Amino acid sequence: MGEQAPAKASPKTPSTPQGKNSAKKPKAESRVALVRRARRINRELAEVYPYAHPELDFRNPFELLVATVLSAQTTDLRVNQTTPALFAAYPTPEDMAQAAPEALEEIIRPTGFFRAKSKSLLGLSQALRDNFGGEVPGRIEDLVSLPGVGRKTANVVLGNAFGVPGITVDTHFGRLVRRWKWTEQEDPEKVEAEICALFPKSEWTMLSHRVVFHGRRICHSRKPACGACPIAPLCPAYGEGETDPEKARKLLKYEKGGQPGQRLSPPPDYPGRPAPPLGATPAS
Repeated sequence: MGEQAPAKASPKTPSTPQGKNSAKKPKAESRVALVRRARRINRELAEVYPYAHPELDFRNPFELLVATVLSAQTTDLRVNQTTPALFAAYPTPEDMAQAAPEALEEIIRPTGFFRAKSKSLLGLSQALRDNFGGEVPGRIEDLVSLPGVGRKTANVVLGNAFGVPGITVDTHFGRLVRRWKWTEQEDPEKVEAEICALFPKSEWTMLSHRVVFHGRRICHSRKPACGACPIAPLCPAYGEGETDPEKARKLLKYEKGGQPGQRLSPPPDYPGRPAPPLGATPAS
């Protein structure tokens, strides 16, 4: 007589109800809680960066407009190192509108994509000369009609040259607001709309500066300095970066890390060191 087949083991009774995970899912943040957390982060950043400012050197709306167009896909530092020679050669829209493309390209070459940027600068300068009397307009509808000018550039100019509140959604801003779960949007215009809805209009421009400052100095893309972050308790992404305080402090940049900033001519209240001119070696 053959061996008896082993009885099938009876399935274990689950300790949790059928279909439910044993670990509790985090409770979804309510709209009210999100607004409160976002505004608290803004207040904390205002204390950390009371000197936050646009990191492009400029003396008038035209210089800011040109510098912002040049800042695409390069650093503000490289733009600031390039614009002194540019504005010495072409101080007004009328001057730049008459520039020889080759000469303009050679000056702005260090900022990269110099042919496309030269075309935009010539186009916007000619439009300012021909359509706006040589003056940079103070309305977003007019600014975005200029060659090479989108909403981001327009909001930079409006907020910092005309005092018109606006959210500037650059790479750093979009990355941080998604990391903080203020929005899940990727499209800059949708990000702008959702963040505007979280804050009073009077905060929009300075919020933009504070978030960008934080992204450049502490909350880096690849390795955020979580252990040195003043808003760590409010951040749902805490732990993505270095949490050891000593190691995190070594990741800090610009004035937070004792290094020069991006502006050659920073505001008087800036606590860091000015950046060196093009070709100069920064002092240690």
